[in-house]
Amino acid sequence: MIGLTEKRIAVTGGAGFLGSRVVEKLRGAGAGEIFVPRSRDYDLTDMAAVKRLYADARPQVVIHLAAVVGGIGANRANPGKFFYDNLMMGAQLMEEGRRAGVEKFVAVGTICAYPKFAPVPFKEDDLWNGYPEETNAPYGLAKKMLLVQAQAYRRQYGTNAIYLLPVNLYGPGDNFNPESSHVIPALIKKFIAAAEGGQKEVTVWGTGKATREFLYVDDCAQGVCLAAARYDKPEPVNLGAGFEITIKDLAGVIARLTGFSGKVNWDVTKPDGQPRRMLDTSRAAEFGFKAKTHFEEGLKKTIEWYKSNR
Repeated sequence: MIGLTEKRIAVTGGAGFLGSRVVEKLRGAGAGEIFVPRSRDYDLTDMAAVKRLYADARPQVVIHLAAVVGGIGANRANPGKFFYDNLMMGAQLMEEGRRAGVEKFVAVGTICAYPKFAPVPFKEDDLWNGYPEETNAPYGLAKKMLLVQAQAYRRQYGTNAIYLLPVNLYGPGDNFNPESSHVIPALIKKFIAAAEGGQKEVTVWGTGKATREFLYVDDCAQGVCLAAARYDKPEPVNLGAGFEITIKDLAGVIARLTGFSGKVNWDVTKPDGQPRRMLDTSRAAEFGFKAKTHFEEGLKKTIEWYKSNR
C-alpha cells in the first residue's frame, strides 16, 4: 500500500465486518496511525461529533465504511432510518473532511445503488438508468448520494474523493442475527440448526430464482486498500468476484456444506429482492484488484467460523 503507510488514516466502521479487515490489511502493510471511531463515542449522524472526530484524529485519509445495513427484512422494516442515518453520516463526514483539508476520502457505497433492472453484468455507467429495487432503495439511494457528493466536491473544491461499489459480502465474522442478516449467514444458521435438530424441511424466502454475486470479505478489504492507495478518478468502481449464482443453487451448496439433507421449501409470499446481480469488475483491474477466494472455500471458512463462535 505505497503512499498510505505514512498517512494518518481514519476508518469509520473500522471495528465492523469489513472495516476490521481493512484496518488489519493497512496495519499489515505498515500503516502506523489508524484511528477507528466507535459509535458509542462518535455519533456520525451528529455534525458536532463528526467535527470532534476530525479534531481528535486529524486524518489525512478517510475511509468511510460505517453504515446501517441489513437484509431484505431489515430494509423493509427500517426504510426511514436506513435512509437518514446513511445519508447524514456520509454527507457530514465528506463535508467536514473537505473543510479539514483531507488528502483523500474513500466512500464505500453499495450494490443496492444500482437500478432494479440494470443489464447484467452491472457496469458503472448504468448506475443512473433506473430506480433501485424497492425493498432496499432508501438505503441504496442514501449511499448513492456519496457518489454525487464526491463528484460535486471534486469539481468545486478539488477534493480527491473516490466511490467504490462492493457486491454482497460474506465471510467469517458476518452478522448472523436473523433479524438483520443477509442471505448467506441466514442460510448457514438455518441449515445448521435444521441438521443438528434433525429437521426434515427448511423454508427459505422467495422463489429461489433471483441471482446474486458474493465477494469474500478479505478480498473486498484488499480492494478498498488498493483503491485508497492507487485510485484517484471521479468514476465509481465496482468491487466484485465476477460470477452469479441463483439463490436456489446457493441454498443447495450451503445445505451440502452444512450437512442438511432434507427438503427446501420456498416461501413465494416473501420478496426475492433484485432479480439479478452481477458486476462488471474490469474497472477495478486498473488499480490491480482481482478477487482471489474461491466461493466454496470462502463458504467453508464462514461455516467453520459460525460453528466455533455462535
